Amino acid sequence: MKPQRPVLLRTGPKPKIDSDPHPADQHVGRQIATVRVQSDVSQAQLARSIGISFQQLQKYENARNRVSASMLYEIAISLGVPVGRFFAGLPGNDETCVEARPLPVDERLDFIASAEGRRLIEGLVNLPPRVRSRVSSLISALGEELALLDAKADSETAGESPPAECKTV
Repeated sequence: MKPQRPVLLRTGPKPKIDSDPHPADQHVGRQIATVRVQSDVSQAQLARSIGISFQQLQKYENARNRVSASMLYEIAISLGVPVGRFFAGLPGNDETCVEARPLPVDERLDFIASAEGRRLIEGLVNLPPRVRSRVSSLISALGEELALLDAKADSETAGESPPAECKTV
């Protein structure tokens, strides 16, 4: 008869697996998206050139999947940039400071990488250049108008006195 191995039972709670991507993975993903957009290359084009699906590239850019060193090398070659470009600005890279600071988040890249942003850009690209320019001007004008309205509302709110029942005598 074989001796039985002891069975290990977990007595505490299951260890929590951190589901948030590491800040370095987010930074590298944003840099891939930035260089790709600056190079005027679509996700589909870059994905094809490195032999992956565009969905996989989206996961790299959104840091849902980590990019391996070899894949990062292929992306850099395809975009014509040094691999180090994806680490530019990363805390601890080219710095002597050991303490990492939070990475800045560029909301524009997050929007561009979102499904809504991709649909908007695809729709804009399909417009004739003159119409696209006018739509762009309209969006800029709306943004400026909304900013002015927000500033006006903030200044009016700051100058208000509290309601009568809140005033102190």
